[in-house]
Amino acid sequence: MRTIETKVYTIEEHPNADFCFDWIRDNWFELNNYSISEAVESIKMLTEFIGGKNDYSIGQSPSRGEYIQFINYDKELLMELDANELPLTGVCWDADLIESMQKYGDADGLMAAIHNDTEHLYSNEGLRELCEINQWEFDERGEAI
Repeated sequence: MRTIETKVYTIEEHPNADFCFDWIRDNWFELNNYSISEAVESIKMLTEFIGGKNDYSIGQSPSRGEYIQFINYDKELLMELDANELPLTGVCWDADLIESMQKYGDADGLMAAIHNDTEHLYSNEGLRELCEINQWEFDERGEAI
């Protein structure tokens, strides 16, 4: 038998945080999937409120086939909503969706907000925040423990 000792670092302590950030980007591809789930709930709740039907295909990052579509809905009911109150699910995506629909008649603003959120999350600053909040630890090579 042999014993292997490993030095363990928080992101603040790590001698090269970029190793950690690179490891996260290379191994954890769906860090922002919760945003997609929350946005889908906002879409469903808006459809329930304004009627009509919806169809969507959205992801964390921009792609060619993405869309959010609302058809045969009550535009007057839509205009009654106050986006600042987050009236659908209580999360930020309510505001992005309602504002985009009220101002432009489409949900492109919601997709842009999700993409911007994902871009920030995978930036060094965003990953540092995530590591600190979750108290993740890494070895010398930057791999999560």
